[in-house]
Amino acid sequence: MDILIIGGTIFLGRALVEAAAAQGHRVTLFNRGRSDPAAFPEIETIIGDRERDLDLLKGRRWDAVIDTCGYAPRSVELSTEALKGAVEHYTFISTLSVYPLQGAAKRDEESEVLPYDSAMPEEVNGSSYGPLKVGCEQEVQRAYPGRALIIRAGLIAGPHDPTNRFTYWVTRTAKGGDAIAPPVDQPLQFVDARDIAEFTLRRTESMTDEIYNVTGPAQRLSFGEFLAGAKEALGSDVRFRHVSDAFLQEQQVGEFMELPLWVNQELAESFMTFDCTKAWRAGLRFRHLETTVIDTYEWSKSTPEDITKPADLAPGKEQALLAASAG
Repeated sequence: MDILIIGGTIFLGRALVEAAAAQGHRVTLFNRGRSDPAAFPEIETIIGDRERDLDLLKGRRWDAVIDTCGYAPRSVELSTEALKGAVEHYTFISTLSVYPLQGAAKRDEESEVLPYDSAMPEEVNGSSYGPLKVGCEQEVQRAYPGRALIIRAGLIAGPHDPTNRFTYWVTRTAKGGDAIAPPVDQPLQFVDARDIAEFTLRRTESMTDEIYNVTGPAQRLSFGEFLAGAKEALGSDVRFRHVSDAFLQEQQVGEFMELPLWVNQELAESFMTFDCTKAWRAGLRFRHLETTVIDTYEWSKSTPEDITKPADLAPGKEQALLAASAG
């Protein structure tokens, strides 16, 4: 296939390019050339901004487009209109954040999504991210009826993660010693970028017109089980001290980003238990946790130590938490 990938050099986009190239597809990238522009020197890259430079795509044709970086409906509308006669199928990478943060456990693709109002500002933040993605999905489905694949991605893990959410636990495990950790029984869901990329590519190859929740693993996973698996994979001597939600809240620890992936139990039962049966039945497969942990750790060793990490628990604060939990 001839595949146009909008984005393609950050995390999931990068994994999609690698998977497509490995399968022998002819890939063209369209991006601004700002994030790791040397990542794929052998692949044609059209440098341009999707807000202003879509004319650069005129006169070209592809079998399918995979849009990895659409955040504002207006921006997605521009790309769908520009590509209507140029591509047969449109794949859009969306998010599980289209669903209300709190809701029933085991929500599937038929569950209620957040309301989108076309009059809302397009500034992406914690409260607007989900509704704006809903609007983006609607634009894709409107422009490509019967030819639109929507991938609602969960937390993505693995090498090249710019958020440090999953990577924090891998590097903290490798460091060893005493470490503060969320409640042992908190449910946790994530998917390796390479697994979601391979699934997305197979569904794109089939020109699928569907919506999929995509996260894992196939069975319920607790935080304790995840950390035990990471410890075993890395041969670490780390000693995790699991503390309660109440303790973390009393100590004013920020959820999800300051202590990465931790959310209170009520929210975890809602937002870390999505039903992905539809994707599993369509071929979504997961590599072993050990593989994701080891590959992430090996990649992390090549990143600068002073790089900004959006998700991170400062060592000094962790020591304070350990002392407080022992008191």
